[in-house]
Amino acid sequence: MFGKIWNRHKVYERPDGQTLLYIDRHYIGDDLPMDTFETLRRKGLKVRRPDLSFSIPDHYVSTRGRSLADTVDAERRASIEELLRFSADNGIRLFGLEDVRQGIVHVVGPEQGLSLPGMTIVCGDSHTSTHGALGALGFGIGAAEVSHVLATQTLWQRRPGTMRIRIEGETGLGVTSKDLIMAVIARIGVAGAARHVIEYAGSAVQALSIEARMTLCNMSIEAGARAGMIGPDDKTFAYLHGRPFAPSGAAWEHAVREWSTLASDEGAVFDRDIMMRADEIAPMVSWGTSPDDSGPITGCVPDPTTMDDPVKRRRLEKSLAYMGLKPGMPLEGIVVERVFIGSCTNGRIEDLRAASGIMRGKRTMVPTVVVPGSGMVKAQAEAEGLDRIFIDAGCDWRHAGCSMCLAINGDIVPSGERCASTTNRNFVGRQGPGARTHLMSPAMAAAAAVSGRLVDVRQMEIG
Repeated sequence: MFGKIWNRHKVYERPDGQTLLYIDRHYIGDDLPMDTFETLRRKGLKVRRPDLSFSIPDHYVSTRGRSLADTVDAERRASIEELLRFSADNGIRLFGLEDVRQGIVHVVGPEQGLSLPGMTIVCGDSHTSTHGALGALGFGIGAAEVSHVLATQTLWQRRPGTMRIRIEGETGLGVTSKDLIMAVIARIGVAGAARHVIEYAGSAVQALSIEARMTLCNMSIEAGARAGMIGPDDKTFAYLHGRPFAPSGAAWEHAVREWSTLASDEGAVFDRDIMMRADEIAPMVSWGTSPDDSGPITGCVPDPTTMDDPVKRRRLEKSLAYMGLKPGMPLEGIVVERVFIGSCTNGRIEDLRAASGIMRGKRTMVPTVVVPGSGMVKAQAEAEGLDRIFIDAGCDWRHAGCSMCLAINGDIVPSGERCASTTNRNFVGRQGPGARTHLMSPAMAAAAAVSGRLVDVRQMEIG
């Protein structure tokens, strides 16, 4: 599948292997360096295809209000204003703060039918791999590359290798796509898919909803992959049908015929091939400062003294010191001080339904923030009464945005606090200086919120 999309978008290939690709869709966020836009102005360049770019402020926007005045400080407010100004000056469609469609780029794009099978999709954000769930080649790019795409609608890339990860069998009770991808990363490591595009396959992947597939592809970058993707199927077409920017009428029928040819051919050869069993995967939780520092909730914190590699042993010692954990501690029962449910990984309606199912009729034991991935997700959740479940449980129900995932909009985990989080990264300081992050699924985070501890969601009553 990767090869088909790559070859269809090849404009020119240099003898050194660098390939100029045509880009179908470009998402522009608010966290780009100011010079990204200034580069075009300084060179007198225009945006070549403003109709193929979409601007969506998400990283810096406040989740407490929808006004620019709610932004945490003048510098971040200036970044949002620059995005608004550049979009208006160049005729780029903007989903601004007053627009109910505003939200996290990787939630809004699929939701609006802007991300389609067979597309090349880029954004100045590493989690653009999310869009691969729809059968697209989506990957993050740097600020200089953003300027290049704006000016030319093309991008120089070196062809990556291919890697297939098959997950076969049925998932057990309480096991979600977040658990599947955390188990994948725990097995292959944060550099396990470096210089490769992952194609996910197997009966467990095919059984996932499109939203769950987005979670899977979203965290491909945490395994070092350039992108993650899943062959489009009837579920994909059903998800996209009727979306505002998806083809309609005769164009829809033509598009489905084209998209149906994208899946990898029988007998396709990959540079690397890995197989895992879904029924061997339990609800997962991270214990360290890297996404591959994860294990089943039934497990224990590992002991550095058992590691032969001195480099790995030292890294593990530092990780446990930062996290305030002792070797051999059971993961289940570790006390948490805060819970965050949201992000481009787990801020979709399906995620909020899962979390609310755990919280219904219960009270949270620790401060818990719930942030929808988009205004449309927020509206849907409120139409279904999920917001009342969260509010009655004592949660803080917010507006859409990236929020506490990376703590640059004012939503942070205080230093030293331990947070059960549905985000994608548990790096040192990711959720705030000194913050300690445990990654998990929305249901596991909700279970932690009402227990005040890391618990096995399979033991919880679901409302």
